[in-house]
Amino acid sequence: MVIKLGLLVMFFAVTIFVGIYFRKKAASVNDFVLGGRAVGPWLTAFAYGTTYFSAVVFVGYAGQFGWRFGTAAVWIGLGNAFVGSLMPWFVLGRRTRIMTNHLKSATMPEFFGSRYMSTALKIGASIIVFIFLIPYTASLYNGLSRLFAMAFNADFIYCILAMAILTAIFVVAGGYFATAANNFIQGFIMLAGIVVIIATVLKDNGGFTAAIHSLARINVDEGASVPGVFASFFGPDPVSLLGVVLLTSIGTWGLPQMVARFYSINSEKMITKGAIVSTVFALFVAGGSYFLGSFGRLYASVVERNANGAVIFDSIVPTIISGFSDLLIGIVILLVFAASISTLASLVMASATTLTLDFLKGHVIKKMDDKKQLVIIRFLIVVFIIISSIIAIFQYRGGITFIAQLMGISWGALAGSFLAPFLYGLYWRRTSRLSVWCCFLFSTTLMILNIFFRSSFPAILQSPINAGAFAMLAGLVIVPAVSMLSKAPEKTVVDNCFSCYEEIVSVKVRDDLGNK
Repeated sequence: MVIKLGLLVMFFAVTIFVGIYFRKKAASVNDFVLGGRAVGPWLTAFAYGTTYFSAVVFVGYAGQFGWRFGTAAVWIGLGNAFVGSLMPWFVLGRRTRIMTNHLKSATMPEFFGSRYMSTALKIGASIIVFIFLIPYTASLYNGLSRLFAMAFNADFIYCILAMAILTAIFVVAGGYFATAANNFIQGFIMLAGIVVIIATVLKDNGGFTAAIHSLARINVDEGASVPGVFASFFGPDPVSLLGVVLLTSIGTWGLPQMVARFYSINSEKMITKGAIVSTVFALFVAGGSYFLGSFGRLYASVVERNANGAVIFDSIVPTIISGFSDLLIGIVILLVFAASISTLASLVMASATTLTLDFLKGHVIKKMDDKKQLVIIRFLIVVFIIISSIIAIFQYRGGITFIAQLMGISWGALAGSFLAPFLYGLYWRRTSRLSVWCCFLFSTTLMILNIFFRSSFPAILQSPINAGAFAMLAGLVIVPAVSMLSKAPEKTVVDNCFSCYEEIVSVKVRDDLGNK
């Protein structure tokens, strides 16, 4: 207990110190929200990765999909690395930085309002962010509950309070710089932790080859459709596996807290460095988490089950590590704390910033100078943390699993609404305002209906994850289809937005041969 508590105290102390240290760099809204658009590649890349992967992935998703798909679950981690981490830097990174800076937009809703010349669109997007980020934020606490109870034998409410207070201190004090710096530290904790955990699990099961052989011997009575399927290339359900890969990989392209990382790109070289670092980070953390979860069935005799005998997925990873030494359990707790706090910080920053700049400023509060904006953003960060904590406590005390399921709904609604309008908005002049509205309405309606009328959906879309993946893919069709059928946007407005790409810059010969 002394070892585990000592590691946590050290982690808390470093996190708070970083927040206080960077408080002077958060004197304006631009500095607090975007780090002055001048954060380096390593900090930005780690911020991208740590925002991407939380305790929900390490505990919930790794356990659930490792159990369902076996070693094929590693495809999810590979998709997260190459589609969710590598490609966005090259497809979205440069154009996002250039156009958002040109339009002076600090948030995704603000981008929609400026790009499509619609205040209503900006407000609509901010409402979607507010509604669907809150349950996502609350779900971050769930991944910690069983680990905390297993490690400390204490009420999980203390964990919720500690996580909430710690996040509030360093985010309110230091803003984006403190968040990015802490994400960098937390990222290394996550990398070291996942390597140690996988090595320990493989050792406990006789090594890699022996563990794979044990997994392949799982017979039909234990859930396999055919013998050996849990150690096969695509697993027992390739279609559902593809849905998970799509939502958790392409989905990041439309999540406001992820796209915001590209706003601070300050050089061309930063794109390549950021892409490489983010991809390697995702390979270790995401690939490692799903690889770990794929061995969950080797612990089938001891994992927790409900009254009907069904496996409780959130108990799989805690069961796997329950036999570790105190030091290793302490490292796991740090890993999950780091993953959760880094994502929580990014989410509350996105929520508070969007509500302040896109909803309150100029609409509810007519006059709001920079100082007042900063005060309100900081206040709302605290409010959002309190709300998410209350929801998490309510869910924990009431034994309600509904909220925990909303992460898939949140990702589907946010990515389904924003991915296509944002992507086409960066590249295609013909994208119309009406097409963006249609995409917003289709995705949010689909995901809300999936909550209340799931049994009425086709079998393949009853899963919130598959429904979310469908919403994203449908948006990529809806936006161009409606744009071609609706009135074209004003040429002067579009020309102004895209003029930022036509500016001439000079580069050294070593970077561009030119006419040499």
